[in-house]
Amino acid sequence: MAINLSERAAQEVKRFQKEHNFGEDTALRIGISAGGCSGFEYRVTFDQDYDEQKDSKYEFHGVNVVVDKKSALYLDGTTVDWYESLEKQGFTFENPNAVKSCGCGSSFQA
Repeated sequence: MAINLSERAAQEVKRFQKEHNFGEDTALRIGISAGGCSGFEYRVTFDQDYDEQKDSKYEFHGVNVVVDKKSALYLDGTTVDWYESLEKQGFTFENPNAVKSCGCGSSFQA
């Protein structure tokens, strides 16, 4: 399995989807793109498009998650969690494939 979405992250996704009136056909899309200070950066969006040829689809704690197969190569084994403190909040990525990460945790090198 390419990724894992923690229960805490799933709860935050559900809250956001409800707040913004997303339909049941809207999935959390997790991927990577070239960029960031370390080479690749994580992308998290909401998407209604799913292509069986290009994407893998998962369900975690009631949340549909879509990962394109190219990103899945770099995200294999990654756990996506939700972090919240007084200073910041957002998704965190525990990626066993990352050789190096930037200080903010939003980009990595594989």
